Amino acid sequence: MGVLTGPLPLVPPKGTTGSQPAKGPTVVALGGGHGLSASLSALRLLTSELTAIVTVADDGGSSGRLREEYGVLPPGDLRMALSALCDDTDWGRTWRDVMQHRFKTPGGGEGSLDHHAMGNLLIVTLWELLGDAVAGLKWAGALLGARGQVLPMSTQPLNIEGDVRVPLSGGGYELQTVKGQAKCAVAGSLENVRLSPEDARACIEALTAIEFADWVVLGPGSWYTSVLPHLLLPEMRQALCDTPAKRCLTMNLAMDTKETSGMSAADHLDALRHYAPEFSVDVVLADPSSISDLKEFERAAGMIGAEVVLGKVGASSRRPVHDPLRLASAYHDIFGNS
Repeated sequence: MGVLTGPLPLVPPKGTTGSQPAKGPTVVALGGGHGLSASLSALRLLTSELTAIVTVADDGGSSGRLREEYGVLPPGDLRMALSALCDDTDWGRTWRDVMQHRFKTPGGGEGSLDHHAMGNLLIVTLWELLGDAVAGLKWAGALLGARGQVLPMSTQPLNIEGDVRVPLSGGGYELQTVKGQAKCAVAGSLENVRLSPEDARACIEALTAIEFADWVVLGPGSWYTSVLPHLLLPEMRQALCDTPAKRCLTMNLAMDTKETSGMSAADHLDALRHYAPEFSVDVVLADPSSISDLKEFERAAGMIGAEVVLGKVGASSRRPVHDPLRLASAYHDIFGNS
């Protein structure tokens, strides 16, 4: 198989590049899945100096199949981040739709490509040709005209596991270990969450981006499987603690999920402090509708050094999703007041 070498010549045709926002602050956004996509969709409206750092512990769906069969990083969350940063032109939107397209055999049959996202296959193809995860993502980003760069938190696939309390028939509980991101995401309240391998190295380019950022934005996203993993990887946790950048933590709109059963907004902050007590935050951004006890939430925020900023950032729908324009407005005010 051939190897691609040299500088990236891949650029959109003339006339396809959309207007770019003013340079703005240098921002690093960390997370995974839909939460990170929401944050990126807002941040891209404020700055062209944007880096997404994505979790790489997914083991479900198309990503899990490709990871198991080819021994690669799970591409799904990386694909979603790239799609969120696509150029706002016909070129960028078309390639975003191509990346997000999922195969389904006509007539209800079962095919070998069923449920695979085209972008996952494209990214894995680039990785095979280049032999370099970061370079492959740069090529994919160039294809979409991405406004910013997307990086994995580590260049080796990670595994996540945790313990859950299971009631015993005679009373009391026993701890059972749940392995894999897909299972952890629906396990209920997790304890002793950890990554393996324990000695995994963080992506060097990601560490550099954190070091030179003006702002680091963590969340929203699945708390234990998208947000917390960045603080469980030792080198990344150290970089997040040492960076001179300001730190903003964006809260979820729904607190009591399958992954965080019974947890309040304050409990989310306490969990972060439990796993990374040395990590501090400047601002915690939350939608007031998601805070059941403001005084308790402010207490928990104060324990990690943060000021609470409340803002209506949810979309006008019944689903708990962030509105990109409202979220961008909130980030704009936070960045401007730093």
